[in-house]
Amino acid sequence: MPREQGRKMIAQNKRARYDYEIVDTWEAGLVLMGTEVKALRAGRASLADGYAHVMDHEVWLENVHIPEYTEGTWTNHAPRRRRKLLLNRREISKIEQKTDEPGWTLVPLALYFKDGRAKIEIGLGRGKKAYDKRQAIAKREADREMQKAAAARLRRR
Repeated sequence: MPREQGRKMIAQNKRARYDYEIVDTWEAGLVLMGTEVKALRAGRASLADGYAHVMDHEVWLENVHIPEYTEGTWTNHAPRRRRKLLLNRREISKIEQKTDEPGWTLVPLALYFKDGRAKIEIGLGRGKKAYDKRQAIAKREADREMQKAAAARLRRR
């Protein structure tokens, strides 16, 4: 059987980019059980309430929901169990320094398969205030209006 190539998206956390100002991102591997991989290959996962943290110089992913594999037996996994992330030491120490500062958090942004291996993109973010969110919405709407005006001007020519 040929080896899987490319990137296959499983889940995205679009809300994270709205709620947090993402400063830096990392791609990490995941330590998973067999039934978790099978559930992910079925395209089922939720990053909505997930977060990551550093504990004992290791990065752990918490509260990410990977539902039980339907054909699994007693070997099935717990849907919201703690999962270890695979990063190199320099990345972990940099993340640890940043998250020790108040206001910074690690947020899962995307879960995907890259060349057949499960990967997660985590971002270092600071929570946005309500006025920041309103400014982001206003900017997005202004950009849409400019796009519409430019398209209308091109159609009139």
